[in-house]
Amino acid sequence: MSPSEPVVDLRSDTVTRPTPAMRKAMADAEVGDDGYGEDPTVRALEEAFAERVGKAAAVYVPSGTMGNQIALRLLGAPGTSVIAGQRSHVVAYEQGAFGTNGSAQALTVDDRTGSLDPAEVAWFVEAGGPHHWLPVSAVCVENTHMPSGGRPWPLEHLAAIASLGVPVHLDGARLFNAEVATGIPAATYAAHATTVMCCLSKGLGAPVGSMLAGAADLIEAARVERKRLGGAMRQAGVVAAAGLVALDHNVERLADDHARARRLVDAVGERWGACGLDPATAATNVVVFAPPDPAGLLAHLAAAGVRAATIAVGVVRLVTHLDVDDAAIDRTVAALRSSPA
Repeated sequence: MSPSEPVVDLRSDTVTRPTPAMRKAMADAEVGDDGYGEDPTVRALEEAFAERVGKAAAVYVPSGTMGNQIALRLLGAPGTSVIAGQRSHVVAYEQGAFGTNGSAQALTVDDRTGSLDPAEVAWFVEAGGPHHWLPVSAVCVENTHMPSGGRPWPLEHLAAIASLGVPVHLDGARLFNAEVATGIPAATYAAHATTVMCCLSKGLGAPVGSMLAGAADLIEAARVERKRLGGAMRQAGVVAAAGLVALDHNVERLADDHARARRLVDAVGERWGACGLDPATAATNVVVFAPPDPAGLLAHLAAAGVRAATIAVGVVRLVTHLDVDDAAIDRTVAALRSSPA
């Protein structure tokens, strides 16, 4: 790596820096006390997101994890179970928040294909109560499904689960990646969910914040839970302004991230062949694979000025985003091809 070359950071799409347009919007933002509902920029962001996903109301929260946890607190009743994928973010990547913050029990099911099997979910829903299993109070789905390589959910699977009559929380941290990859509007996905969360600070490139949307009464209750979890904010319009820019200008450009990720998919396939990566299912900005020597590969990439990370034992992840251009992909592809491991 030349000392003059910038590091290519593919660890996550959370590492992006605010664009010049975001910085200007943040500097110029009109603000108020959001704890009193008086920040006009936050209100504008909440209204814009709610309209975009077809819900009555939305609330701005500091993180996607908090958005998920608020939804699970609202939908997951004590003495019941909430169905979620074994590898889903709410189960594996929120530091045990599911059991710490909520009163429902997690019932985990196989999600290796990127979605949940509607028939399996239906079995557990039917087993609750009459057959002495815990009643199911909610189902949590993740779209796109990060651990399987950012796979969008099949809409028919989501519709089938929603038809069971159990509330559905849509962890849509990368929901707009699914929209761009499939052509299915975010609101169409969200129509099958009781609550929907989306991160502004991943592919959309904002520096902080996520949105949680749903019915008006649920979102009013969500504001109470946000405060209980320490997420109530004050002059938050400063950061909400960047979220508005992200929502208005950075959705369609996700296609660029997807195209660049496809180049990484092809390079990984050429180098290692069968390594747990199915090119046919790689549709968005997350590339997940299992090379023979993950630690050796990460060290080789680091020496070439490319940062990557693991998300499970033996599993490497590369994530494209706003700050990764074609030249960065060229460098990464060259490093992948030259890996001795």
